[in-house]
Amino acid sequence: MQHDYHTYEPSQGHGLRYDPISAIVGPRVIGWIGTQNAQGETNLAPYSFCNIFNYRPPIIAFSSVGYKDSVRNAIETGVFTWNLATRPLAVPMNLSSLEQPVNEFELSKLTPVPGQMIAAPRVGESPVSLECRVTQHFPLQKLDGQSDTWMVLGEVVAVHISPTLIKDGVYHTAAAQPILRGGGPGDFFEVSDDTLFDMRRPT
Repeated sequence: MQHDYHTYEPSQGHGLRYDPISAIVGPRVIGWIGTQNAQGETNLAPYSFCNIFNYRPPIIAFSSVGYKDSVRNAIETGVFTWNLATRPLAVPMNLSSLEQPVNEFELSKLTPVPGQMIAAPRVGESPVSLECRVTQHFPLQKLDGQSDTWMVLGEVVAVHISPTLIKDGVYHTAAAQPILRGGGPGDFFEVSDDTLFDMRRPT
């Protein structure tokens, strides 16, 4: 058992070159969120504070540090899409993170495809997209009050999967080459079959 740990209180600083917390709780799935405002203007942005939190119905959540366009649009229109960020799409995904008043679809040379059941665009080049209706939204609470980080949860109402990723009726995770956000200023990881191992839940 190890006894000598690097121990710190986040409120007092971590004492390292780069904050380790996002590397410790990671790598993290990237929520590539597509929205549009009431005027029909599209928006696309990646969020690494994102995950699925329920099976039936499936519920996806993402959170944004600051009340940004994705949060505003999702709350105002009640819908958003989650699109799978893959290794072949890593560069355009990164471009869409630019915090400038631009059209991210045009900047990243991606195709906005209208949702089948919702008024929000999905990424035409992504092999997997989820259409979501907002069920909850709220600012995260700190110990001393409200933060400026907003969480949005949505129920998945439509799923789009490339048939190339379904083998014998099972979705093949690694075949899509999904990428995950690590720690550090620019660390990402790719999921592959080389790192797969099988471990079933005990009965």
